[in-house]
Amino acid sequence: MRFEIQFSGHKNIRSNHSMTLEITKETHLTPRGDCIVGVGAHSGCAGLPEDLKNKLRNPDSKVTIQVIADGHKFEINGTGHPDLALSHPEDIVIRKSDFVCPRTLAIKCDKASDIMPREMVAVLQNPDIKGTFSIIVE
Repeated sequence: MRFEIQFSGHKNIRSNHSMTLEITKETHLTPRGDCIVGVGAHSGCAGLPEDLKNKLRNPDSKVTIQVIADGHKFEINGTGHPDLALSHPEDIVIRKSDFVCPRTLAIKCDKASDIMPREMVAVLQNPDIKGTFSIIVE
């Protein structure tokens, strides 16, 4: 199953958090939001389809997240968890840890925002850029 969320870039994207990566429906971003790679997203966790949420709640699910923008693609692999609430209206967060909260989409991910290539981060700092956050669940 695949689900795609469109988002925009922002001048304050830093993408340097070592444990998480996030997109948000919010359009305002301060430099303190150092895990955020996209704003103005078309969905938060709450807006995901129920069949996708059910697949994400399977602890055996393999979750692949692809952040795609202007010819660049950053791919992250993680797992699902039965305690995922997937209820936050604004945010979607992937985590290297096994911490679960209403914003969490996947845990035990192999990468976080700090590993994103700096050329891609520079692209995402352009407010005119449009990107895609793809969620693929097997």
